Parts: sequence; C-alpha cells; structure tokens
Amino acid sequence: MVNCNPETVSTDYDTSDRLYFEPVTLEDVLEIVRIEQPKGVIVQYGGQTPLKLARALEAAGVPVIGTSPDSIDRAEDRERFQQAVDRLNLKQPANATVATLEQAVEKAAGLGYPLVVRPSYVLGGRAMEIVYDEIDLKRYFQTAVSVSNDAPVLLDRFLDDAVEVGC
Repeated sequence: MVNCNPETVSTDYDTSDRLYFEPVTLEDVLEIVRIEQPKGVIVQYGGQTPLKLARALEAAGVPVIGTSPDSIDRAEDRERFQQAVDRLNLKQPANATVATLEQAVEKAAGLGYPLVVRPSYVLGGRAMEIVYDEIDLKRYFQTAVSVSNDAPVLLDRFLDDAVEVGC
C-alpha cells in the first residue's frame, strides 16, 4: 500500500503486507512496482491523486486492477459521461462544459441560476461552488480555477431540495 497521508497511516498498518509512506507520484509508484512486482495496482481507493495516475501506469505496463483507466476517464470526462447518460436514457440537470468566461456567461444565461460550478476531471468537491448570478460566476472564474480547453469548467443547474446519493 502506498499512502502519503500521515493522519491515516496509523489506520493502514494491518490492511497490507507492506506500507510505503511515499508521495503518490508516477515516479514513486513505478519504483515501488519495480521493487514489489505486484500482479497489479488498485487506484480507485485513494481519491483523485491515484485516479490521475491510472492511464500513465497502464501505459507503463502496470496492470490496473478494478476500475479501468478508460472507465475512470468516462466518469470524469463530461462529454463521454453525457453520451453514456443519453444512451441509457437517464435524467440529469441541464449542464454545459465551457473553456472561457465568455462561454460560461453565455451558457449560464441559457441554463439559469443558481449553478453548481466546478473544474472538469474532478470527481470530488475540490473547487466546487454554487453561484447565484453572473457576478458570482465571474468571481469564480477569477479566483477559483485556471480554465482552458484542456481544463474546462462544468456548469450544472442547481436543483433545489435535491438529495444526492453516493455509491
């Protein structure tokens, strides 16, 4: 097990044969894989950091056990996720993906406020915010995130009185 969080190391000592207290970086994980020669790695239990390594580990020849790098990408890539939702005929709040503040203002006018705004390729709540008007939206773009075509921002219509169910 690789863990870089000192607050949780004391809870991990009995869940693995060996605990590596190392940064969860591609270089460090590949070195551990070289030493340990595991049958594969599981990336879906460590939050966003190991999820981001899945494709590179796979490209380096390390078997990824469990959720595949492609499935991780399908969950994180809004356009691919939207295709799956449409194919399955599921409902979801009105949404858009934008790469500039100008696009965000235009799309937000069509979606309506309030909106849940967050960076793409983030499954957790990091940098997620509810914006109630165009002023909030502009402030979010100025202070919360760096936006580009490679790092778009997701806009989702906020649902009043909704209940989120996580699995």
